[in-house]
Amino acid sequence: METNKQIGYIGTYTKSESEGIYTFSLNTETGEMTDIKLAAALDNPTYLTISSDNQFLYSVIKEGDAGGVASFRVLDEKLEIINKQMTEGAPPCYVSIDSEMSTIFSANYHKGTVESFLIDKKNKSILPAKSVIKLQSQGDGQHPHTHYAAPTPDEKYIIAVDLGIDQIIIFELNEGILKEKNSFPVNPGSGPRHLVFHPNGKYVYVMTEFSSEVIVFTYKPDTASLTHLQNIPTIPEDFQENNQGSAIHISSDGRYVYAGNRGHNSIAVFGVMPESGKLKLIEHTSTEGDWPRDFALDPTEKFVVASNQNSNNLALFSRDQMTGKLTLLQSDISVPEPVCVKFLKTN
Repeated sequence: METNKQIGYIGTYTKSESEGIYTFSLNTETGEMTDIKLAAALDNPTYLTISSDNQFLYSVIKEGDAGGVASFRVLDEKLEIINKQMTEGAPPCYVSIDSEMSTIFSANYHKGTVESFLIDKKNKSILPAKSVIKLQSQGDGQHPHTHYAAPTPDEKYIIAVDLGIDQIIIFELNEGILKEKNSFPVNPGSGPRHLVFHPNGKYVYVMTEFSSEVIVFTYKPDTASLTHLQNIPTIPEDFQENNQGSAIHISSDGRYVYAGNRGHNSIAVFGVMPESGKLKLIEHTSTEGDWPRDFALDPTEKFVVASNQNSNNLALFSRDQMTGKLTLLQSDISVPEPVCVKFLKTN
């Protein structure tokens, strides 16, 4: 791969014009995105994850009345299907992988489940589900809608986020088998959706969908426990229209947290206070489109790409690594129904 060329993949909905997973190139010298083309044709590959060696991509998938996860081999920016694991019912909304490329995890919004799948060591195909954990409805009529499941930084546990029952749940992991260890409630109706860990592993930042805020916790890996630190809004106080929080990401130096707003159509930029892990708002940056479902920092972290689902466009920003601020470079990058963006990693 050319040193100034970053390769990325776009997961999409395929409700109208999209045909599946798309790929693109980002030139980090010129600050331009080009070569957008179809990499794999499939239904509703809304979320993707890429193996640590860049050789495999895993996607959620829908086929008729069934949903599941699919594995692909990355070949010259194209994707070659390896296999898929499907079950009846709605597909998952999130997929992640451990660093050793041994286990896949998925979260299913409609079923309220967290699932684990072992990966065949020889051909990297996905084996049938090892665990399917159905989260429990609450007595006040709340039903589970799981939106995130991924390993903790030390990979001893799997942490899941459920916006239907307003909980963060931590599971023990033993040879692919999940067992609930701890659960932590958040404010009723806040709708926790996604989270990121600080690179130091001590802090957790949770994005909420309904209350449009970031909830900050300290994390203790020895007990797999969370302690609440802060709630901070992601939208301006005077914004009264509909907003739904989307994605959350953090810079690798742990200095800046970015949170997506669908409705306000912005990315909120926060500075991390190193002595406490708490956040302070720096700015809101328009995503130059409608309904930013997700966004991604490129491997150099000099750029950010936002995916505007309803306006069928990506927006490219340069990122000031000293201040954390974003500056628009391109907003007319046409992609149908984009949901998430993932980059191949660089050394």
